[in-house]
Amino acid sequence: MTGTPYRVLVVDDEPAWSQLVAEWLGQAGYQVEIASSAEAGLARLQDEAFDVALVDMVMPGPGLDGIGFIRHLPQEGRPEIIVLSGGITVRSAVEAMQLGASDCVPKSQDLETLEILVRKAGEAHRRVRDIELMSRRIEHQSARPVFITRNEKMQQILGVLERVASSNVSVLLTGESGTGKELLAHALHERSPRAKGPFVEVNCAALSESLLEAELFGHEKGAFTGAVSARPGLVETADNGTLFLDEVAEMPPALQAKLLRTTEDRSLYRVGGRQKIRVDIRIIAATNRNLAKEIDAGRFRQDLYYRLAGVEVLVPPLRERPEDIEPLATNYLRTAARQAGRGPTQFSPDAFDAMARYGWPGNVRELRNLTERLALLVEGPAVLLTHLPPEIAAPTSGHSSVVAAGADVAPLKELERQQIQRVLDEENWHRARAASRLGVPVRTLYRKIRAYHLQRPGRGPHEV
Repeated sequence: MTGTPYRVLVVDDEPAWSQLVAEWLGQAGYQVEIASSAEAGLARLQDEAFDVALVDMVMPGPGLDGIGFIRHLPQEGRPEIIVLSGGITVRSAVEAMQLGASDCVPKSQDLETLEILVRKAGEAHRRVRDIELMSRRIEHQSARPVFITRNEKMQQILGVLERVASSNVSVLLTGESGTGKELLAHALHERSPRAKGPFVEVNCAALSESLLEAELFGHEKGAFTGAVSARPGLVETADNGTLFLDEVAEMPPALQAKLLRTTEDRSLYRVGGRQKIRVDIRIIAATNRNLAKEIDAGRFRQDLYYRLAGVEVLVPPLRERPEDIEPLATNYLRTAARQAGRGPTQFSPDAFDAMARYGWPGNVRELRNLTERLALLVEGPAVLLTHLPPEIAAPTSGHSSVVAAGADVAPLKELERQQIQRVLDEENWHRARAASRLGVPVRTLYRKIRAYHLQRPGRGPHEV
């Protein structure tokens, strides 16, 4: 055992058995205390912190039994619970697990195996404690966006953004949908000298070419039918702040040329206008497309790419940083439960194991959507394996988050195609619900349907 020894509380009314377990675990390096009743155990937990509690299910007498002990445990500082009994029933075991116990084992279990279970429970408790400390630090910080990560590559990315935050250089964020590019853009703005200025977001895929031009650059009175007065655009609105161009690869070529001029001299002309308007803005752009391929295909201007990519950052997908799943999921779940005023605040170890194996095609957005649903639908203090959607709880081999070294990227595209087809079929091709489950915008889902030539059963291609 490395680091501080795990502290274990044995709650049992059989002195001989309690002493045997305490001596065995003590020799293995644990710090062990004994409580002869549920009430005594609860009193000890009020005064001291423990990582694991070994609790006897059946304790005869007028006081609480093992289930009663678990029910009276406070959520704050709650240890991992392992329930033991000489004659445990399926019903009592299920009830204990629903109340948050990590394991239910008979007292006849050999002590070597029991020690392994205690060690795993201690590790799980320390992980939860670390996440709680991280969450408290986040809550006590200012409103500046915080990117939760344990991944080395993500930490390097955050370091790069921290170094360029004070400059005016344009930043291009690339990577799959749902990886957190918008959050990184917000974080970059809040850490820059422009933090007190506006942060203006433009979704370049959400509007038609004519509407996007008017939204971006504004218009003069009479520029088109319905333009009854002059109106500044979003670029002007971002003056002295940051302009975030999301899904910039979706911008039509004509607008790319107009945006290029703005990136070069920080000026613009409103639609129908002749007066040059100067703006002081920093530009952050994001896309889930491969811009090198878009340039080769003639869909994106190379000169605009060079203007936007003063610093280019590729944000890795969630499947490539599985160590982030646990802290992200826990933080999202507790936030959602707090906002709802109810709901679970932790995941069972089995649930975390299943989530770590899942491929997360919708990335962090999909994970967040899942935790928000669980916070509303799950009763009890913990999310169990049975609460997870079937594609996560029992994934096929194709959903594994591990990709063999040297494997071509084509299989990942096939996995994405299969995942989208399956979710669409399960949702009876209701695109909004399917997009929510996948954690992607509806517009992106439509584009994927076309790109993969997906078909609704009984219909031809694109008849969706």
